[in-house]
Amino acid sequence: MVTLADVARHAGVSASTVSYVLSGKRSISAPTRERIQHSIDALGYRPHAGARALASSRTDILALMMPLRTGLYVPVMMEIAMAVTTTARSHGYDVLLLTGEEGPEAVRRVEGSAIADAMIVMDVEFDDPRLPCLQEAERPSVLIGLPAASADAASSTGLDCVDLDFEAAGARCVEHLAGLGHTGIAVLGEPPAVYARGTGFAARTLTGLRAAADAHGVGLLHRPVEGTYAAVAAAVTRVFEERPGTTALVVQNEAAVEPLLALLRHQGRAVPEDVSVAAICPDQVAVHASVPLTAVSVPAQEMGRLAVERLVARLRGEAARGTELIPPRLTERASTGPAAGSPAGSAEGRRGHGGR
Repeated sequence: MVTLADVARHAGVSASTVSYVLSGKRSISAPTRERIQHSIDALGYRPHAGARALASSRTDILALMMPLRTGLYVPVMMEIAMAVTTTARSHGYDVLLLTGEEGPEAVRRVEGSAIADAMIVMDVEFDDPRLPCLQEAERPSVLIGLPAASADAASSTGLDCVDLDFEAAGARCVEHLAGLGHTGIAVLGEPPAVYARGTGFAARTLTGLRAAADAHGVGLLHRPVEGTYAAVAAAVTRVFEERPGTTALVVQNEAAVEPLLALLRHQGRAVPEDVSVAAICPDQVAVHASVPLTAVSVPAQEMGRLAVERLVARLRGEAARGTELIPPRLTERASTGPAAGSPAGSAEGRRGHGGR
């Protein structure tokens, strides 16, 4: 059976535009109306009152768009999804999980049917192709992530966004390490595919790392890396060959954490005496690492909870609130210490930083 979403795809417009033409709720330009009518005739679409009533009724379901793409750390995604589900249930909603890489088609499918009342969108990219459909949709949406390089630019889209302030998180790691006397820092980042897609959180973290390194006079080397032992070993070997003065590593890649710590042990580099390691990761990864990691926590549960609360407010008639960034929280653990040979590494400096 031909659906309203099929007509929208054929005409190259959003499902909401087709709905407006059929219902007459909004004024649509003549060329667009003609194109939609042509698609209706060509596909043999026959709207009926029952379907329109169904499309306008409440389902008490929220759609969670969580495309499982290459390079993403699935446990973090699932932790967010669990927080979305439990918070939604506390408000009387169920959650429909959409994991395919359908992009705008998934948005059109939800908008053009009665499967959900609203949408939560994850794995947000700069210039995300889903953005125009979300902006045109009648159903409200909340993004977990930013579709732009800054909070102001994200808010200008007119959409609700929640996320960790990843730019500040990157800066906080550098500030911590610089305060311990480290002047050569290497970053083991997400897999190359994550940066190639323009994924917002990874790019914003790198912006923060670089800005803080410039401000503190720190040399910074960034290497995207897969999370395998072989890939981490190759990247770290190149880092120490290119920058032998590197005394600290920042990791934004949960899958690379244990391979990195195992490699450093194999190389005879003690953590933190020879090399300090800081991470941006969930607390459970940092706490249970073979060396407990100094880390900026990725607050997956808080992000999921905030997204649902924003969406429920929208469904109650409240206006979009723009962008909310969660301030980063760095917890010092056993993996960072003063740089050897620096003032912070002297006996007096160690006393000033709590010693090791």
